Amino acid sequence: MAITKVTASGDNLVAMGEHIAGRIRAEGPITVAEFMAEALYHPVHGYYMTRDPFGSVGDFTTAPEISQMFGELVGVWCTERWQAIGRPESINLLELGPGRGTMMSDVLRAASAQPKFFNGISVHLVEISNVLRERQRSMLAKSVASADVLHWHVGLESLPPGPLLVLANEFLDALPIQQFELTTEGWCERQITTDEIGFRFLLSSPLLSPATVIPRIIDERSDVGAIFETRPDATRIARQIAVHISQHNGAALFIDYGHKVSSVGDTLQAIRGHRKCEPLSEPGSADLTAHVDFGAFGQAAGDLVKIHGPVTQGAFLKRLGIDLRAEILARNTTKRATNSIAAAHHRLVDNDQMGDLFKVMALTNHNIEAPPGFADPP
Repeated sequence: MAITKVTASGDNLVAMGEHIAGRIRAEGPITVAEFMAEALYHPVHGYYMTRDPFGSVGDFTTAPEISQMFGELVGVWCTERWQAIGRPESINLLELGPGRGTMMSDVLRAASAQPKFFNGISVHLVEISNVLRERQRSMLAKSVASADVLHWHVGLESLPPGPLLVLANEFLDALPIQQFELTTEGWCERQITTDEIGFRFLLSSPLLSPATVIPRIIDERSDVGAIFETRPDATRIARQIAVHISQHNGAALFIDYGHKVSSVGDTLQAIRGHRKCEPLSEPGSADLTAHVDFGAFGQAAGDLVKIHGPVTQGAFLKRLGIDLRAEILARNTTKRATNSIAAAHHRLVDNDQMGDLFKVMALTNHNIEAPPGFADPP
């Protein structure tokens, strides 16, 4: 298996690499999930804890940073969902992993077109990075009438009761994954160790009860060498949100890159400076992600809620009216601005860009019809 050398590019990166290597020396090989959790979320040296990684000067760009159209249409979707659940006087609007707060800012601007909805919103943000919390606080201060409606959480456990709208764009992909590889002796967990050269992958002993983590259909259809990924934190979150919606009413919208049904494949990747790099190289210096298994995520929500989709991001945005919105934005503006709008539209919806790779799934109560974006308009 590939061996990658850890090279220093700053005191923080050296400390992160030494921390993980020290843990491995003390405890033995760690899982891929444990490596991701350390590299991304270590409270002192973790990737998301030490920087703002978004935008052209960061490591990657998300859809809300590409164009205001994305967040505005999500805001329209939220307004319609508020109407569909009976126009409650107060509602919790939650975003998981809000980044800089760009999408929530655009969502709130679109929601302000319906004052009764806008005035009843209590904004909740699940964010563990203090660096990003400050970015969000600055961004959203001008989007709300009072800072008192803004609330930050480190998890869903502290979320108050009441009707709930959940938004998550490129949140699930950064949750740690476990990887399992099929060998001639059975399914083994992929782990990470270290030696004089650097971090490298190795395999555990065969699993004693593979059926607890490997779906039967995956086991039956896989050949030796196949890799299957699970995401325990996503399973837990799906269940928590499903329970809340079933008890208090509401809806949830998840947008991320991934596959519609469970399948095998090694999708772990690292992004640094908008380019792919070795996942085990310089932990803490790059974003680590993997494709979202929407089939498993929907199944984790169980029968408590109704599952809509997944549909492609391109289809979702087109059904919400992105073509018309782009046309309106391009009116009475400069040629340069018009070209920028067209480029953003292309990047968000076309199949050779984000349109096909990114998927959208919604969770609602069972008595609710398909939300906008999940069915062709009449």
